[in-house]
Amino acid sequence: MAHLDINSHILSGPLHGLGRMMSTLKLRVGRYRNYLRTRAELEALSARELADLGLSRSMIRRAAYKAAYE
Repeated sequence: MAHLDINSHILSGPLHGLGRMMSTLKLRVGRYRNYLRTRAELEALSARELADLGLSRSMIRRAAYKAAYE
């Protein structure tokens, strides 16, 4: 029982905040990587392929942002 009390005390202290910060950082890095990958894939498409998707070159950044963050 004492072991559980020690762990719960540690998790409620500064280390818990550090764990949340690391989780948030990991999530943000993952989303940014998704944005970059999506943007690169869209930029590699021809104008015709983009038109088939209903996009123009000027819309690529916004489409990649929406895919990663919204």
